[in-house]
Amino acid sequence: MTAAIVPYIVILPSLLFGAISLLCGRAFFRREKMKTDFVPPVTILKPVKGMDADSFENFASFCRQNYPRYQIVFAAASSTDPVLPVIERLRADFPDRDIDLVVDGRIHGPNYKVCNLINAYPVAKHDIIIVCDSDIRVGKNYLREVCAPFADPGVGLVTSLYRTSSVHGAATAIEAMGFTSEMVPNVMVALKLEGLSFALGASMAVRRCALEGIGGFASLTDYLADDYHLGNKIHRIGYRVELSDYFVESVMHRESLAAVLSRQLRWARTMRASRPVGYFTSGINQPFLAVCLALAVSGCSAAGI
Repeated sequence: MTAAIVPYIVILPSLLFGAISLLCGRAFFRREKMKTDFVPPVTILKPVKGMDADSFENFASFCRQNYPRYQIVFAAASSTDPVLPVIERLRADFPDRDIDLVVDGRIHGPNYKVCNLINAYPVAKHDIIIVCDSDIRVGKNYLREVCAPFADPGVGLVTSLYRTSSVHGAATAIEAMGFTSEMVPNVMVALKLEGLSFALGASMAVRRCALEGIGGFASLTDYLADDYHLGNKIHRIGYRVELSDYFVESVMHRESLAAVLSRQLRWARTMRASRPVGYFTSGINQPFLAVCLALAVSGCSAAGI
């Protein structure tokens, strides 16, 4: 009898965490949103390297914003990067948009994405800076949604959750499920328990004075998890980090299982360094691990299954 209930005891913490994360998520998405027409001018910094079949549509989604005034700055390191013709096509198709391209290969540290941001930053015209990865696609109200919280001068950074609705192959399907089943619940619980003290790299909108208050992008060159540390540094100097309920779309392309697992391993190492407590409790907040452990202690018996 005792052996039969052991698998349930093993998986109980994960079930409790799942229930708590659902309650936290319900409270977050049902909260009353601040109504504002605050639409400050915005600069979008988009570091790029290479291209794929979705690059043009990803970039074009930022050109179709229902927003009065904004600038897009693409930052590449090489004049031979295959993404450059895509950007030139974008400028031709959207002549009324303020689109700049910075090609600068200077290296400021081991994080090349941050190097691109440092090189492009002097071109930024506006006081709200948004950093978005090149594989992100957004709807036309994205800028209105993520910029509204800046009506409060205490907000230094606004970040967004991400999801994907299109996958190519089993490996990317597994990773996409991870976005929803692991990342989102973890963020919901962290937000409820301690407030947000980090950012998510898919979309980060930051106030210029807050960015310069931490030493600019140069303060992030030595970090692999530049998104986490950008939010954390801004939180530590007294600004609030807000989570938008607007989901951006991560457009995933076909990859091998080895490539996906390699990236997951890199993210796990990053989490271990950045949030060690969260890393060592991953057996609770990642149900897959708990299920495997329950099966192991049950000897893959019928009760365990």
